[in-house]
Amino acid sequence: MSLRPSRREFLALAAAPLLGAPPPAGPGARTQMDAHNCYPYDGRWADRIDRALSAGPPLAIEQDLFWYTGPATGQPRSLVTHGKPARGDEPSMRDYFFERIRPLMEKALLEGNRGAWPLVTLNLDFKSDEAAHHASVWDLLREYEHWLCTAERLADPARAAPMTAGPLLVLTGEADSQEHDFHDIVPVGERLRLFGAVAVKGRRESTTPPEVMVPGAATNYRRWWNNPWKVVERGGQAKAGFWTGVEQARLNTLVRHAHDRGLWIRFYTLDGDTPAAMKANGWFDEYNFGSRGAAETRWAAARRAGVDYIASDHYEALARFLGRLT
Repeated sequence: MSLRPSRREFLALAAAPLLGAPPPAGPGARTQMDAHNCYPYDGRWADRIDRALSAGPPLAIEQDLFWYTGPATGQPRSLVTHGKPARGDEPSMRDYFFERIRPLMEKALLEGNRGAWPLVTLNLDFKSDEAAHHASVWDLLREYEHWLCTAERLADPARAAPMTAGPLLVLTGEADSQEHDFHDIVPVGERLRLFGAVAVKGRRESTTPPEVMVPGAATNYRRWWNNPWKVVERGGQAKAGFWTGVEQARLNTLVRHAHDRGLWIRFYTLDGDTPAAMKANGWFDEYNFGSRGAAETRWAAARRAGVDYIASDHYEALARFLGRLT
């Protein structure tokens, strides 16, 4: 019988916590391209994840999930899709995301350059929040736990335990049901596999003080803040005018508030193109500043402010732009 570890065992050992190992890159450490809606629509644009990965790492990738029950089998399953109406032939997250990034993750574990981790942030947008759906995702994450940034489940949920770095960080949304299923029912002493967004209070408007929207600090589970652009510019992308010092100061204030409270901060979705190009690529008009120049002005402003995640459909262009600013 061979005493040599299998490849999977070796990778798991490589991912184990090391005494004095650096934590994952924290809030304010870097600005990353966040690949918005990085999955096929209606069988089209299946190359989105390949396009996103060609632009990084480090980067973030958004996956929308819907709990779909097929009429023929009656068996529910999680699909990567924007939600209803789902067709049933959409990919699973295992096939479309996890197995696609396996070479990158295994290479990272073998190289062990933990100071660069996470290489990929997986941003989950649940389009349906059934407990069974959450359980299926939790079980899926168990299979890939040796890739993940994790933290100990503490008895005091308000205290943020140190996070163990992995090449993949998983973030999810604000819903209390997600906190229940991904934190509250996890036994004390076990590992948290994903981390939720803070629950925003008050109105999400450009005039709402940040301390009203987010009065507290990061908790053990809630470690990031997700924002529509309308909290920066009144009316959001469609009504955005000239970028001024007033808007930059507002953006700076929001970012500083997040980082002072130990939170990563994300803004969505900063696009700029012609209406015809937006439609041809399956992008949403509501996120369109109207021109690439107007979008680039906001990309630069977000980089100056220290935004952690800039969501956009222009994966390659945004990644190149940020690279020039580094």
